[in-house]
Amino acid sequence: MINMPTDIEIAQNASLNPIEDIAAGLGISRFDLELYGDYKAKVKPSFIEKVKDYPNGKLILVTAINPTPAGEGKTTTTIGLGQSMSKLGKRAVIALREPSLGPVMGIKGGAAGGGYAQVVPMEDINLHFTGDMHAITSANNLLSAAIDNHIHQGNELNIDIRNIVWKRAMDMNDRALRNIIVGLGGKINGFPREDGFQITVASEIMAILCLAEDITDLKNRLGNIIVGYTTVGQPVMAKDLKVEGAMALLLKDALKPNLVQTLENTPAFMHGGPFANIAHGCNSVIATKLALKLADYVFTEAGFGADLGAEKFFDIKCRFGNLSPDAVVLVATVRALKYNGGVPKSDLAEENLEALQKGISNLDKHIENIHKFKVPVVVAINRFRTDTDAEIEFIINHCKNSGVDVAINEVFEKGSLGGLELANKICRLVETTPSNFEPLYDVNLSIKEKIQIINREIYGGGKVVYTNRAEKAIQQIEAIGLDKMPVCMAKTQYSLSDNPSLLGRPEGFELTVRDVRASAGAGFIVVLTGDIMTMPGLPKEPAANKMDIQPDGKITGLF
Repeated sequence: MINMPTDIEIAQNASLNPIEDIAAGLGISRFDLELYGDYKAKVKPSFIEKVKDYPNGKLILVTAINPTPAGEGKTTTTIGLGQSMSKLGKRAVIALREPSLGPVMGIKGGAAGGGYAQVVPMEDINLHFTGDMHAITSANNLLSAAIDNHIHQGNELNIDIRNIVWKRAMDMNDRALRNIIVGLGGKINGFPREDGFQITVASEIMAILCLAEDITDLKNRLGNIIVGYTTVGQPVMAKDLKVEGAMALLLKDALKPNLVQTLENTPAFMHGGPFANIAHGCNSVIATKLALKLADYVFTEAGFGADLGAEKFFDIKCRFGNLSPDAVVLVATVRALKYNGGVPKSDLAEENLEALQKGISNLDKHIENIHKFKVPVVVAINRFRTDTDAEIEFIINHCKNSGVDVAINEVFEKGSLGGLELANKICRLVETTPSNFEPLYDVNLSIKEKIQIINREIYGGGKVVYTNRAEKAIQQIEAIGLDKMPVCMAKTQYSLSDNPSLLGRPEGFELTVRDVRASAGAGFIVVLTGDIMTMPGLPKEPAANKMDIQPDGKITGLF
């Protein structure tokens, strides 16, 4: 077995085209770009306006079954498919999320793909990129500063300092900042109160940036952010503090989509990166819509398994963006199916057909779920070196017997050549099977009805149990008239249920809702199940420990 180079070694040896050439292939002139060096650029709003009436290409969502803690290569598959489609002579564009520095320096890794299916320049993308994360962090913390300043200056709005829901943000994993006290040190430093930090990608501002249509919509959404409540329980919004204009100003460049390329020079828009647990886990509506105007096929992804990412893509992003997906690629791996069949992470490299038989019910459920949105689906088996021929054959036969098309995906090791079978099947699927996409529920239903529909139809659960805190939160959201929004479920990615240890296809379980929050700026209601961390911590051996830069500027250890 030949050892592959590391991701960064592959990326550093890639032959990149000037970003002006990549843009020109899409009909974007140099005048329509704002360059960030030789290989990165932002696209100006004037160009987006110019192409808004162009016909749309085909929109393909890449999602996955419930993963193992190591991840299953969904981003790699998305990038590889774009390359494969280009190889077939199709005009393809990829639309992805940007990485967060926290996971990059922690354990999860970056968001630029891997092997021979990467977006480049990988080092830049995984580090500061074009500064979007910094802009979102700054806008978030401007609002935090405005809240405490308003209270310090007399609290004209009568903000209850015990009921401020807005947190500060930073783009790094730092568990020590989850819960803090601010305002210590005497009267000159303000009023002491409890506060905390969340990672930038969990900020509502990130979700807003990814759902906004333009700068006006962005400013309106920012103004509608609920920062806390008055002493009589009325919401206090960012526009009450009169900072939505300044926040939008900080985000004016971050709103513009970023253009980069893959290892094989396929164009890629990387823009935005909301958490897939606490938010909707998709790249920006602006970038996806722009890609659709410029390509025959657009490949985009949604975070974690289809029970989280795909459901939110369909029910939130497509609803707000007026998008209609043409097909879904459902990524499955031998190891994830064995994990769902009860095999511990340490033993996933060993052949185990019995566990595969048990775990494949997870794949079946995700296929059924996608069909509930009336969108055609093809299964992609993302092959790993430890997979045996018998295991691969088992999955292929199972899919064929279920009437679902399936293809092996080897883009990690082979680049575009490893995804040609899958790309051809996608072309055939969208040509022969029309999509009749529709969301799962009506937003005008009650909050509890929307939660129950998702729990029953997508998760396979039974009764929904609400804590006292959740019940009071729902009553408050209804009282202020914000209940007619989509719901954004926050739960574990490892199970269809809210219990990460319930693997495979659990049925009839109780789903416990512990809290409900109105993200009025983003336009959805966050429903918290389980214990979802919005500020991760670093592992015992952070990825940062292996990273370095040489005297000549060469980066090492970045994956």
